[in-house]
Amino acid sequence: MAQDGLKEGEELLRVENIYMSFGKVAALSGVSFTVRKGEIHSIIGPNGAGKTVMMNCINGLYHPQRGDIVYKGEKINHLKPYQRAQRGISRTFQKIELFSGMTVLDNIRLGRHIHMKTGIVSGALYVGKTSKEEIEHRAFIEEEIIDLLEIESIRDKIVGMLPYGLQKRVELGRALALDPELLILDEPLAGLNLEEVEDMARFILDVNEEKRWQVTCILVEHDMGVVMDLSDSVTVLNFGEMIADGTPDEIQSNPEVVKAYLGAEDLYVSRA
Repeated sequence: MAQDGLKEGEELLRVENIYMSFGKVAALSGVSFTVRKGEIHSIIGPNGAGKTVMMNCINGLYHPQRGDIVYKGEKINHLKPYQRAQRGISRTFQKIELFSGMTVLDNIRLGRHIHMKTGIVSGALYVGKTSKEEIEHRAFIEEEIIDLLEIESIRDKIVGMLPYGLQKRVELGRALALDPELLILDEPLAGLNLEEVEDMARFILDVNEEKRWQVTCILVEHDMGVVMDLSDSVTVLNFGEMIADGTPDEIQSNPEVVKAYLGAEDLYVSRA
């Protein structure tokens, strides 16, 4: 049974002994970690380590052969992606998954549909509760999300005509439209220039820390400077196995992590 009203620092998500294989290829082998409410928990590892596979298991795109995924005290292995979204799990994708022919505003609105409660008749006639509900949802999107992500000037633009960095913001906006408790960010900085990286890192911190949001985040990212600066805890995967789990300071000094990154001495370069 789900546990409501979790306090900051309490267990929000537990991934327990997850195994996921595709044919003879073991993508995940006995991976376990815990994400606590209010933190930014990063998952790192070289290419092919199993990071995105793990995210797909958490949000229901994949169903692992063994192991449990427990969210707010409820085992959610059997739930479909939309059912997990209804429970407050939202995500962005490694490759942008927007509707390129639609406007920024319409793409973000799609993430809000899961909260619509009015019926078919009132929806068709656009009267009563439907009209009121639409106004409330529009206010949330326009006054909260668009303002947060600083995209007022492009709200009516067609997404497919926008630069890549702005499309990344729109995808984050759509994920936030669900008003999630747990936000999965799969390589949100990939393909961005330095200025865009700094902006996106600021948005992630705002979503995590601002009183209006206070969203727990799982961050999958290759930019080790950002990971170490933003994260409260870090899990390291390599060839589908967890090789380290701890604070950023612990991860930076772990010899197994250095080895996994080909002995790179500059695993972490501070942005301070």
